[in-house]
Amino acid sequence: MTESTPKPSGQLLNAPLLKRALLDALRKLNPLHQLKNPVMFVVWVCSAFVTLLWLHSLGGHGEARSGFILQIALWLWFTLFFANVAEALAEGRGKAQADALRGSRKDVIAKKLLKEGDRAWAPVEGSTLRVGDLVLVEAGDTIPLDGEVVEGISSVNEAAVTGESAPVIRESGGDRSAVTGGTEVLSDWIVIRISSNPGDSFLDRMIAMVEGAKRQKTPNEIALDILLASLTLIFLLAVATLLPFSQFAVKVTGLGLPITLTVLVALLVCLIPTTIGGLLSAIGIAGMDRMIRANVVSTSGRAVEAAGDVDVLLLDKTGTITLGNREAVAFVPAPGVTEAELADAAQLASLPDETPEGRSIVVLAKEACGLRERGLEKLHMSFVPFTAQTRMSGVDVEGRRIRKGASESVAAWIQAEGGEYPDEVRTASERIAREGGTPLVVAEMLPSAPGADLRRPWGGGRGGDVEAPQEPGGPTHRVLGVIHLKDIVKGGIRERFAELRRMGIKTVMVTGDNPLTAAAIAAEAGVDDFLAQATPERKLRLIRDYQAGGRLVAMTGDGTNDAPALAQADVAVAMNTGTQAAKEAGNMVDLDSNPTKLIEIVRIGKQMLMTRGSLTTFSIANDVAKYFAILPAAFLLTYPQLKALDLMRLHSPESAVLSAVIFNALIIVVLIPLALRGVKFRTLPAADLLRRNLFLYGLGGLAVPFIGIKAIDLLVVAMRLV
Repeated sequence: MTESTPKPSGQLLNAPLLKRALLDALRKLNPLHQLKNPVMFVVWVCSAFVTLLWLHSLGGHGEARSGFILQIALWLWFTLFFANVAEALAEGRGKAQADALRGSRKDVIAKKLLKEGDRAWAPVEGSTLRVGDLVLVEAGDTIPLDGEVVEGISSVNEAAVTGESAPVIRESGGDRSAVTGGTEVLSDWIVIRISSNPGDSFLDRMIAMVEGAKRQKTPNEIALDILLASLTLIFLLAVATLLPFSQFAVKVTGLGLPITLTVLVALLVCLIPTTIGGLLSAIGIAGMDRMIRANVVSTSGRAVEAAGDVDVLLLDKTGTITLGNREAVAFVPAPGVTEAELADAAQLASLPDETPEGRSIVVLAKEACGLRERGLEKLHMSFVPFTAQTRMSGVDVEGRRIRKGASESVAAWIQAEGGEYPDEVRTASERIAREGGTPLVVAEMLPSAPGADLRRPWGGGRGGDVEAPQEPGGPTHRVLGVIHLKDIVKGGIRERFAELRRMGIKTVMVTGDNPLTAAAIAAEAGVDDFLAQATPERKLRLIRDYQAGGRLVAMTGDGTNDAPALAQADVAVAMNTGTQAAKEAGNMVDLDSNPTKLIEIVRIGKQMLMTRGSLTTFSIANDVAKYFAILPAAFLLTYPQLKALDLMRLHSPESAVLSAVIFNALIIVVLIPLALRGVKFRTLPAADLLRRNLFLYGLGGLAVPFIGIKAIDLLVVAMRLV
């Protein structure tokens, strides 16, 4: 199936979205839906009960004026409706995206291979493919389902997933072998092994997540639900005792009338935490939506919430802290070797090397020593690729063996042949590492043929041909010197780490570099700690050590070797360009494959938690003002002394109750944009944030209802609604 992923709109509200949300809010009035939220279910029961009281009052036997009861009933239903609108608006953005994905689907005819190792294929519908099937995909074809490339290489347009039109390379082996169903092969061909069944592909899971179909409540949401339900139960019991108390008080004092059921129900709805109860689900869904707008797909709301609680970040050096492409900046020749000789050998060893580092060595040799590039076809050389075991690469050309690699590896190679590794080269390597660079040692071996003249020209430099200074019968191996590769630390990264430190988050740089290089780069970047010469086992052990100390750990990864650590981390962000194993192990996938995105993910998670905490504080605080509106109104005739509690000097008991109920409904509408957009994120320590939010949302929650209820009371009286 093919799909095109629309970029989520940054606009909070638009006409189609609002229309759909209003219709969805009406559907959510179903009591079966309200049962999922204990607080709002109580509001639903209260609304239905007051509606019955109104119908009863139409016969002339009501406990209060039928118009007053009707207004209370309508505003209770509006309270429920507005809470549903908040949730529907949060879900609506994801549903619109999911509808666009579904609307663009079409069947794909796949080229299923008849047997492994044979290019013969038969056309089948993509919906009939199953895990393990082999499929040939050629230029112009659409990849039918998620899979791993097992043969071939091609450029793939992944705009359906990432929204970016620039093609990417996918090839068998390594960390760029995963392909996603719905993307298009632009060139060449690949054979993929299907890794997901129809309906369970990455994009299918993405659709389910963006529309909230499989959203489960997070642990914090469940805990808050329990707290809100407990408060609701306490207030329900308290309000239930007011009726017999009121009847007893009237009998004893002989003043006033017992409190009505309508007022009791209004009091209950105003006292229970309806504001946060109505917005809680919307806050969680909006957090997921902000993650999607950042082009990150989370497998669960639990992962987004955990991102807000993270206090340790494991960050890969390459691509996250540094620009990713190390550059050759200097040649440091060994004793008895000229810079031109070192540059010539380094350039030869790097000609077949397509890595950025290899290209920069070729360029430096040309710029520093005037060495022109030479065609590979004329030199008849064989390339020796880099491996994790040898930690070297190089070339063999006409009996001359040139290697470049890590200092320890080249030393072992030379010494294994009976040669000596100069102390000067070892010292130069250590100096470069201490400065934060990467030393790359170059050495060569020449065939030992006594009496043979092995001096031959290898290329034109400023001083003419550069010759290998090998005399007949002389030594057949020597270390030529060191190439200084420099990591470029990203601009502004030190300030970002300082912000994280102020928030109480520890940053740990993970690198394969030696400890000296790692320490220098860590000091320059401003990270709190580093893990040098990192292996999958060491990363996994580090995560477990932090978790054993009660810390929550976040990390990124893209390779199969990252899968164990990703599976162990609390927040595991897999790169979309990574392997299928990495994606399955992580609980988030970054569609942009940007390792730096981990910092933004933590900010989004913290913003969601801050929003939930701020609105919970505001909701509980604004209930206090309602006490001063309804309680004096309910018992004023029986206990005139309660007039002292009427701080707002409301017009009458009826207007006081009605104003409080109206405010209780409208405050949800006012807070919907804040719940969806989130409170402004600030990089402050947790204690400072708590004090700030208690002041802003705590005192604000106390003050706003006094102003709001008084204003509504004046309006209600002016409109003659009481």
